[in-house]
Amino acid sequence: MAWENLLVEQTIVMTGASRGIGWITAQRLLAERPGAHLVIFSRNPSRELVDQPAVLDGRLSSIGCDLSSLPSTRAAAYAVLEKLSAGGLPPLGALVCNAGVQHTNACTQTDDGFESTFAVNVLAHHVLIRRLQSALSPQGRIVVTVSDTHFGDLRHNLGMVPGPRWQPVEALARPGAFDRPSSTAAGRRAYSTSKLASIHLIHEFARRFPSGPTIVGFNPGFVPGTDLAREADVASRLVMRRIMPLLAVTPLASTPEQAGSWLASVVTGDLEAPTGAYIDRDTVQRSSAQSYDARRELEAWDAVERLTQSRL
Repeated sequence: MAWENLLVEQTIVMTGASRGIGWITAQRLLAERPGAHLVIFSRNPSRELVDQPAVLDGRLSSIGCDLSSLPSTRAAAYAVLEKLSAGGLPPLGALVCNAGVQHTNACTQTDDGFESTFAVNVLAHHVLIRRLQSALSPQGRIVVTVSDTHFGDLRHNLGMVPGPRWQPVEALARPGAFDRPSSTAAGRRAYSTSKLASIHLIHEFARRFPSGPTIVGFNPGFVPGTDLAREADVASRLVMRRIMPLLAVTPLASTPEQAGSWLASVVTGDLEAPTGAYIDRDTVQRSSAQSYDARRELEAWDAVERLTQSRL
C-alpha cells in the first residue's frame, strides 16, 4: 500500500545506498517523502550522502555495516532495533536490500568462510530480513534488488553473464562451487545464481508470512554506468563505463536515473505489487520458469536458516 500521507513519519532501512541506483533512490525518497527517515547501512558512506541537508534535520543517518561479515550485519540490525525501541526513529516502514557484489571469480572468501557473492547478495540480506521482520507492520514492505540474469538466456543477459547453475545451498555458499572457480565466467555465474537464490527466498518468505509484511523482488534491468563491475578487470570496467551506457537509449538497458526512480516507487508502494512478486523495472512480471520450484525454495530457506542461525 502506498503512503497515502507524504508527511507520515516512517523509517526506511537501506543497503547499497552509497552509489549507483541506490544513491538515486535515496535522493528521491528524501525529496519526495518528507516523512521518510532513511537509515543506510554502509562501510563508507559517500561524501554526497554525508553532505545531504537531510543529515542536519535528522532524516538521514548511517550505520556502519560490512555485509561480507554476518556478525557485522547482525550488529547493524540490532542497532536499528535499539533505536526504534528507544524512540530514536519513527516506526519501520520498509527494508530495502539493494546492495550487491559481482566478483571476477567464485573463490573469494569472507572471514566467515563463505563465498563472498553469496554471502553479500543472499546470506547478509536474509539476516537483515529475519532480524528486522518483527519491527515491520503487516503493511510494511521488504524490497530485494534481484536481476534478470537469473533467466540465463541471451534476451536477459545480453551474452555477458552465464546463467545460474543451481546446487545445494551449502555448496553455493562456499568458494569453488562452479567450474574453473578462479575465472571471470565463474564469478558471473555465482552472481546470476545468487539472484536466483534470492528469488527463491522471496517466494518462500511470502508463502510463510502471507499476512505481511509484503516482500517483492525488483529487477532494475541492465544498468550500465553503475559500480557493480568495480571488481572486474580494467578492460571490462572500461566497457561498462564508456561503451555500455550507449545501450541506455535502447530497450535493452535502463539509465541509473530510471532504475532509481522505479526502485523508489516500489519502496513507497506507489508501484503496487502483491507479496512474492517479481517487478521487472516498472511492471509486475513472472520471473523465470525455474525460479518457481516450491521444493527447492523450501530447501533453500532451510539451508540459509542453518547457515545464518548463529547470526539471527
